[in-house]
Amino acid sequence: MAFLKTQERTKERFSLLLLDLEEYYFEHHTAYHVTTSSKKERKVRGSFKVCSRSVIFDPEDLAEPILKIPLRDCKKIEFVSRENNPFNEPRPSAISISCLQVIYIKEGNVIAPYRNERGAKKVTFQLEGWSKTEDVVQTLLQLHRASCLDKLGDQTAMIAANLQSRLARSSFDKNCFQSVAEKPHMECAVEMVMPLVSNPGHVCITDESLYFQPLNGYPEQVIPIKLHSVRRIYKRRHGLRPLGLEVFCTENDFCSDIYLKFYKTADRDEIYYYIATFLENHVTEHTAESYMLQWQRGHLSNYQYLLHLNNLADRSCNDLSQYPVFPWVVDDYTSVRLDLSNAATFRDLSKPVGALNKERLDQLLARYRGMPEPRFMYGSHYSSPGYVLFYLVRVAPEHMLCLQTGRYDHADRMFNNIGDTWKNCLEGATDFKELIPEFYGNDCGFLENKLRLGLGRKQNGSLVGDVVLPPWASDTRDFLQKHRTALESQYVSEHLHEWIDLVFGFRQRGSEALAAHNVFHPLTYEGGIDCDSIEDPDQRIAMLTQILEFGQTPTQLFTIPHPQRITPRFQNITRSPSSNSPVSDLSPASQSEDSSFEDLTEESRKLAWANMGNLTPISSHKIHKEAVTGIAVSLDGAAIFSTSQDTTLKMFSKELKDFQRSMSFSNMALSSCLMLADGKTAVCSSWDNNVYFYSVPFGRRQDTLMGHDDAISQMCWFDDRLYTASWDSTVKVWQCAAEGSNHKRSQFQLLAELEHDAGVNTIGLNPAGTLLVSGCKDGAVTIWDTSSYGTLQQVHCHTGTIHHVAFSPDSRHVLSVGADSCMKVTDVQTGMVISTVKAVEEQRCFCWDGNSVLCGGRSGDLLLWDLLSNTVTQRIPAHSGAVTAMWMSELCSTVITGGEDRQIIFWKLQS
Repeated sequence: MAFLKTQERTKERFSLLLLDLEEYYFEHHTAYHVTTSSKKERKVRGSFKVCSRSVIFDPEDLAEPILKIPLRDCKKIEFVSRENNPFNEPRPSAISISCLQVIYIKEGNVIAPYRNERGAKKVTFQLEGWSKTEDVVQTLLQLHRASCLDKLGDQTAMIAANLQSRLARSSFDKNCFQSVAEKPHMECAVEMVMPLVSNPGHVCITDESLYFQPLNGYPEQVIPIKLHSVRRIYKRRHGLRPLGLEVFCTENDFCSDIYLKFYKTADRDEIYYYIATFLENHVTEHTAESYMLQWQRGHLSNYQYLLHLNNLADRSCNDLSQYPVFPWVVDDYTSVRLDLSNAATFRDLSKPVGALNKERLDQLLARYRGMPEPRFMYGSHYSSPGYVLFYLVRVAPEHMLCLQTGRYDHADRMFNNIGDTWKNCLEGATDFKELIPEFYGNDCGFLENKLRLGLGRKQNGSLVGDVVLPPWASDTRDFLQKHRTALESQYVSEHLHEWIDLVFGFRQRGSEALAAHNVFHPLTYEGGIDCDSIEDPDQRIAMLTQILEFGQTPTQLFTIPHPQRITPRFQNITRSPSSNSPVSDLSPASQSEDSSFEDLTEESRKLAWANMGNLTPISSHKIHKEAVTGIAVSLDGAAIFSTSQDTTLKMFSKELKDFQRSMSFSNMALSSCLMLADGKTAVCSSWDNNVYFYSVPFGRRQDTLMGHDDAISQMCWFDDRLYTASWDSTVKVWQCAAEGSNHKRSQFQLLAELEHDAGVNTIGLNPAGTLLVSGCKDGAVTIWDTSSYGTLQQVHCHTGTIHHVAFSPDSRHVLSVGADSCMKVTDVQTGMVISTVKAVEEQRCFCWDGNSVLCGGRSGDLLLWDLLSNTVTQRIPAHSGAVTAMWMSELCSTVITGGEDRQIIFWKLQS
């Protein structure tokens, strides 16, 4: 659990949480708290800690309470000189503090609300190293003057000056390096950030490790992190400014290993880029789009995906004002059995919590309409430090006491019952909170009062103990298991994108947020106010404090609708019928009945792609005089056809391993070829603006279609319809029905002409023939509905000519490669570019299964890309010039490639 990770570093009873918010712990000295009663002196040994706004004494005897004296309540702090009386034992010098309040903490070594003892008091401390006493008193007098200034801004400035002076007078101790061979790269002053507190010190980064050395030596002298163990690093906003850096040594844990706040953005960036450069061969920097692709395809669970989005949106378990936020997904906390097959069991994820109750929403909207600018619908946020600790008080009681100045909340307002909390979120006038990751984790400690904390007595007389669970959960472990199952359920998988739109996406702000009733106070949004522009320091600090306590909206990750998750083989569970659109018919479950043959074929394909790195060349043949432009194979696999810029169509016999025929239709290059389903006709497109039909049985040209005003670049065929793409900026759709026994196509009926803004260089159909994608010379990808010929999506995703486009087998995504050396994955449903890979060289053609890509590049090599990690997993030497054409068999076990070197190479998968 997040809070316990940093506490494990020290077994001390003292904690930075005993300080006030925004207070620093500067130094400590071994000392004695001296009390006198009936002329008898009593000394208690412990640690005397100098903090920016208080003095804290932590006794070694655990039965003694920790004492805290706020400096603002001190009337007099003085140095008492050493007494050298020849008749008595010498009396060492001491620190005498006259104050109006002493706070007693952890009395009897129990975590409990603090006891404040008010009234005039005199407290005396003797330092064991008494020679330092006078210096310590001078420090306390300086900090006391700061605490007594009238204006908060002046107090903060004076304390900050003291801190910077201490940091400037000290530096990182290089004796702490773990190896004498380490070479330091950079050192600077930072603060280590933990929930509610931060600890100043120095960071030093070497060629082997990242070190943090606290100024006060707490919780240990140095915290080292080996650079080779770092898995992820994130830049963070801290206090609304770009000063944070968070380092993770795990892939999926949402608790980091260290969170640092820098004083200068340039220092933060230098260390970030140094670590990133060091780790570029070890880890991959993921984007929201790359995680989305993994989630869509089932490689990430809903839980993992939400954690990654939270991380990318600046949410951190070390910053309670930006703690990771998770949705309520269950609406039933009263039934004995949790029915995950019933849509009524679930919360409507398309609405924010505040809009789930129509009656309450109507009242909020009425108030909103009568409100002066800036207007907002909800007066509280869905995530704030108070809400996080509301849920976690049983495992983080000291954090709650820190936040609420030494007190717990009223017993009846505490987190007592999950069902009641959900009910209050639906009905409460100011309660719109969501959940935190712990509700879907595996540590049930936050639901149980294992520490036996005295959290208070409710009005009905009962003590606050464990959280009351819904009837469908037998115990806390069962609750978490069922709650996590609900999060990963089919209904949530189908609708989670709607909640992501609200919290991280296009419905977070603007007109879409207004339409979705998702408008919070302007101060909660990133960029809502520039605190640095507020000249008055008091106003600036008050504004910053208000923002941090109120809670912050995550950084916006998506500006267009988030795609839905792919949930094949599920029977749809929906609250209402979805609209009929070509995209909604793409679910694999709706296309055909499952059959054992299809399952076997699919398993064969998966196995083939898993072993694609074992692709081995069988034979190569130089049968053209110029670059190969297209490859087609007969249905029985016996004949291979290829086209070339040398103007010829070649027919190659697989059995005889030699080419049998060569045909030329014009004096201009042929650009592509395909085989018709009858197995008897090869079709070629040409730069002379025509399409040629070649009869294999008769060995001659059968038909010519004069189709365009410029070169035809590529063709597709589906159910007697021919789609031709041309540099004349059109794609034309032709009805080409065969007539008579000779299959002659004398009638070519033009069904549609799809206009583009630039020459069309490539096209592709989805497996069902319901969608067409085109790629243009201006870098635009356009997705068309083949029944209405209407545009579904148009995305300008490349900066140059697009060489090749193709749908994924499930029709959910389109992959495109272009002259800009980029590979882009576009979501069909939303038009969002969900993955961008910058390749080391220009890619010209490819085959893909939705996750992996086998592509041919300018160098002539075949590259096997894993799109989920954006990495090349295999480079296979192939042609001596660019790979220009590629064909793959239905079972993905045979590949044929053609290149600028005029060769055709046959490849087989070797088991």
